[in-house]
Amino acid sequence: MEPQMTKPIEQMSIRKRKHSKESKWIKMILISIAILYLSLLLFVPLIAIFVKAFEQGVVVYLEAITDSDALSAIRLTLLVAVIVVPLNTIFGIAAAWAVTKFRFRGKQFLLTLLELPFAVSPVIAGLVFVLLFSPRGVLGPWLVDFGIKIIFSVPGIIIATIFVTVPFVARELIPVMQAQGTSEEEAAVSLGANGWQMFWRVTLPNIKWGLLYGMILCNARAIGEFGAISVVSGRIRGLTNTMPLHVEILYNEYQFSASFAVASLMSIMAIITLIIKSMIERKTNKQEGKGV
Repeated sequence: MEPQMTKPIEQMSIRKRKHSKESKWIKMILISIAILYLSLLLFVPLIAIFVKAFEQGVVVYLEAITDSDALSAIRLTLLVAVIVVPLNTIFGIAAAWAVTKFRFRGKQFLLTLLELPFAVSPVIAGLVFVLLFSPRGVLGPWLVDFGIKIIFSVPGIIIATIFVTVPFVARELIPVMQAQGTSEEEAAVSLGANGWQMFWRVTLPNIKWGLLYGMILCNARAIGEFGAISVVSGRIRGLTNTMPLHVEILYNEYQFSASFAVASLMSIMAIITLIIKSMIERKTNKQEGKGV
C-alpha cells in the first residue's frame, strides 16, 4: 500500500516543479516585455529630451529657461497649479464626504458628473468655455458690461484647468472613505464631537495619504494640461502661455534646443511628482499592512 500511495505524491511534486519552472519563464518573459515597452515609450524619449536640451551647451540651455517669455510661462503654470489644486482639494473632500457618508437622491448623477472630465476631450471642454464666456458667447455680453474678461486671460486658463483636474482628489478619496465606513465618525458624534472636530480628528487622519495622492495627481495634470488651455488662452506670449504652450511655440519656430530645455523642466517636475507619488504609495501600503 505504501508504494502505491507514494506514487501520486511523487507525481504531484513533479507537476509542482514543472509548474514553478514554467511560472519562472512566464514571469521573466512578462518582465522583459514590460521593460522593453517602458524603455521604448518612456525612458528613451525622456533621455532624448535632456540630450536635445543640452545639445548646444549649458549656456544656451540657461538662456532658454531664463528667457522672459519662458519665465512668464513658468510663473503662470505654477500660479494655475497653486490656485487649482486647493480648490479641487476642497471640492474633492466635500464630494467624497457627501457620496460616502450620506444617502441622497442624485448620488449616482454626482458620480457621473465627476467622471465627465475624463469622458470629454479637453479641446471640446475649451471650446465649451469659449462659447460660454467669449464676448459673443452666452454669458459674454453680460461679462463685458461688468468689465470681466475670462477667455484669452488667466481666469479662463484657471477655469479650464479646474474642469480637467476636478475628478482626481474625489476619485482617490471615495474608495478610501467607503472602505473605512462610518463607524468611527458615529462614535465621535456619540462622544459629543461636532462636525469640524470629527473631520479634523477622525476623518482627516484616516484619509491623509489618499488625499495627498489625489493632490499630487491633480497637480501633475494641472502643470501638464495642454488641450483645454490651448483653446481658451489665446497663446499670448508673456501673458497667457503656460509651459506646454510655450514648448509648442518654440518648437514650431524651429527653436529646438529652447523648446527641449523648457520641456526638460517639465520632465523634472514629472520625475519629482513620481518620486513623491511612490513615497505616498509606500506609506499607504504600510498603513494598510498595519491595519490588517
